[in-house]
Amino acid sequence: MKVIVLGAGIIGVTSAYQLAKAGHEVTVIDRQPGPALETSFANAGEVSFGYCSPWAAPGIPMKAMKWLFMEHAPLILRPKVDTAMLSWMVRMLSNCTSKRYAINKSRMLRLADYSRISLATLRAETGIAYDERMQGTLQLFRTQQQLDASGKDVKALAADGIPYEVLDRDGCIRVEPALKHVREKIVGGLLTPKDETGDCFKFSNALAKKAEELGVRFNYGSIIRGLDVEGGRIRGVVTAHGTLQGDAVVVALGSFSPLLVRPHGIRLPVYPVKGYSLTIPIIDASRAPESTVMDETFKIAITRLGDRIRVGGMAEISGYTNDLGEPRRLTLQHSVTDLFPGGDVSKASFWSGLRPMTPDGTPVIGATRVAGLYLNTGHGTLGWTMSSGSARVIADLVSGRKSEIDATDLAIARYA
Repeated sequence: MKVIVLGAGIIGVTSAYQLAKAGHEVTVIDRQPGPALETSFANAGEVSFGYCSPWAAPGIPMKAMKWLFMEHAPLILRPKVDTAMLSWMVRMLSNCTSKRYAINKSRMLRLADYSRISLATLRAETGIAYDERMQGTLQLFRTQQQLDASGKDVKALAADGIPYEVLDRDGCIRVEPALKHVREKIVGGLLTPKDETGDCFKFSNALAKKAEELGVRFNYGSIIRGLDVEGGRIRGVVTAHGTLQGDAVVVALGSFSPLLVRPHGIRLPVYPVKGYSLTIPIIDASRAPESTVMDETFKIAITRLGDRIRVGGMAEISGYTNDLGEPRRLTLQHSVTDLFPGGDVSKASFWSGLRPMTPDGTPVIGATRVAGLYLNTGHGTLGWTMSSGSARVIADLVSGRKSEIDATDLAIARYA
């Protein structure tokens, strides 16, 4: 079949690669001049198969109220007259129950663990290098209350057979030796040893080249105007350069996916939640992280990427804006210098990206009401983590094969 993939971020590139492997004639369309130049460009770098949780969780509404008044807040809300924002927030709050949290986390862990296997397979068959490390994620707790509250995550990890280890202060320092310099600031942690790290931008660009070797065509610098639908079936994609015909279309446009499918009666509950990152050159490796440390207090990930430290986090609900606020930079700097003062912050590069979030945390992968139109979007902060598994799932569904994991509850039909 002729398959058109919309978007050349990490989700679009991995989807194109797997679709080409499945024998399809694949074309990728993206407005940027190359792959992974938007949300996938400078994300936190963590590939978190174990540290994988929905933001909608019990207690979050009360925490959110406190966060709004913190100097270095993990959540920033800029309300505006936007029905999509309001609808998304109401739906997210409705998922902040113990029952919904357990269901949503189980879905996410299922897909994440499948992605772990898929990424290992892809890495073995391509030999791609991307500053990768396989040393796990350490969720770091500064207070006993945080350590005690991790019990619900431990329960979910155990139920799904995901390896984990609850650590005391000395255990955290064993995993991340640089923490010995700030041992008085931590009480313990939760280690998910199967987690990885890596540069998503490097990976996406390397895989795009491998996809081209399989025959995938990348149409960069191409503005998408809309979908060509007739009689309830997809016929192609309308671009600024004309209409490209296809038998199937995979929408992997992140936060912009809902805007494209809405005219065709598809209400996709994905909304942009902006995140920020700093990329800092390492000047003292003994005071830098070995892998990824998630600072639970500020919800900030601090990751080692070769000779750099990537600091990423925060959730700003402000619509489709990509401005760089200086207070956000200061929050990232505060977290990393407080724990790992081994980088040259004065030479840091500052970035922001729009994460495509669903109200339940689980991405939307599968068919739609329009025949031949598929979705692979809504991965939120876990696009890098779930990309390889999501690509395998969508390639199977487009090819008419049964997915290797249960994907029925990943489709948009779950919102019906």
